[in-house]
Amino acid sequence: MEKSERRTFLRNSGLAITAAALGDAVTPVSASAQSPTAAPAKAQEMPKGLTRNLARFIVTTRFEDLPENVRHEARRTLLNWVGCAIGACRQDTVTNVIAALAPFAGPGQATLLGRRERMDILNAALVNGISSHVLDFDDTHPLTTIHPAAPVAPALLALAEHRPVNGRDFVLALVLGVETACRIGKAVVPAHYEAGWHITGTAGVFGSAAATGRLLGLNEQQMCWALGLAAAQPVGLVEMFGSMTKSYHPGRSAQNGLTAALLAARGFTASEQALEAKSGWLNVLAGERRFSALTDNSWEILNNTYKPFPCGLVLHPAVDGCLQLCVRERLLPELILHVDVAVHPRVMQVAGIEEPKTGLEGKFSIYHAAAVALVEGVAGERQFSDEVVLAPTVVGLRRRVSVTVDPKLAKDQARVTILKSTGESSSVFVEHAVGSLENPMSDPMIEDKFLGLVDGILAPAKARAIIDACWRVDTLADAGEIARHAAGS
Repeated sequence: MEKSERRTFLRNSGLAITAAALGDAVTPVSASAQSPTAAPAKAQEMPKGLTRNLARFIVTTRFEDLPENVRHEARRTLLNWVGCAIGACRQDTVTNVIAALAPFAGPGQATLLGRRERMDILNAALVNGISSHVLDFDDTHPLTTIHPAAPVAPALLALAEHRPVNGRDFVLALVLGVETACRIGKAVVPAHYEAGWHITGTAGVFGSAAATGRLLGLNEQQMCWALGLAAAQPVGLVEMFGSMTKSYHPGRSAQNGLTAALLAARGFTASEQALEAKSGWLNVLAGERRFSALTDNSWEILNNTYKPFPCGLVLHPAVDGCLQLCVRERLLPELILHVDVAVHPRVMQVAGIEEPKTGLEGKFSIYHAAAVALVEGVAGERQFSDEVVLAPTVVGLRRRVSVTVDPKLAKDQARVTILKSTGESSSVFVEHAVGSLENPMSDPMIEDKFLGLVDGILAPAKARAIIDACWRVDTLADAGEIARHAAGS
């Protein structure tokens, strides 16, 4: 596929969540525990040693234990994450946090990607974590809906600039961080998310602690403490979706995980049963528990996916369907009398904003996502800007969109039907959108996405240098090279 064709395909395609089945039994809690306003869940008896066994896995796994497909997925994850962080570096959310914290930040130890400023590693992890999630364009682990790189990669890269590390160790730490966050996430979905916790933040902090702890050379005991410190710092509420605070969740988790690892390295103690204890993380924050997820031998990074659209993942099947109809029908918006979008119930739980007023709100509006895809025929970052969310043509069609919840649809499916002014109707069914596990984005598509994100921010030569460094990251003598290439001029 030629480059121009890839870009066209990327613009006119979608990404959806897959509904992969969990193989092990669930330890349930009373129905009241499913509600964030209900009484706390009753503590359940858990297998002993969950925290220590996870710590042992983190400190004993070697780079040689990683299959080549796992290493390659780590490279894809890294390139996608760096692009997202640079692409949002000039957003108000990022500018605001830098302005607020710069007067109190420590020495400039690490790069703020895409910008000229530098900060101490703890604040750099926070800022780059926020930046990478602002556009809602970062990677997603479909089973848990965790965005794995956002809490892990910024902490790792900041530490790698301050304490030089080779690429093999960097890749291993990245994989272990993703694995840790996703294993813990698998142990508690879906009840944890449904209770109102933003799992990218609450589980992501464990990934940050595991990854940076591995780079710091923590032993098993210290890693237990690091996981305990991470457990004590849950960050993230679904209530914040559509506001700047959503991106704060992974940024703060990156910072908190790095803090946990640094403290543990100095002998700062924590519970050694932080996950499984009666008052530990799993009992306090989770309404369901799948213990075997913590010892699953599969590599969860192989289940990572990448977004072609900068909006909530649950919206991607509908966006894909609308783009297909736009290309097929080539209708002017005023000739569309009505749009019906049939979606999985999850869509209305997290993206049901009917009248978004800002671009951030538009990223969580099924009504806006459908309308803007039909009006503009693309679904890039501009289509989720304040300007386009308030555009009269988009608003007009948005008010002619209705949403039907269909429990028979999978999370990666949607059905879109338009009624034309002629009285005719046309529909499309999306089974597996591009970007899903069944139809993943190719390496060239991820490159094109990266180039689109950094366009106008980095010079072309710098952009190509980052792409090259990410694809060969495990051969680098100094992984911090990636951050230095990404510094703004």
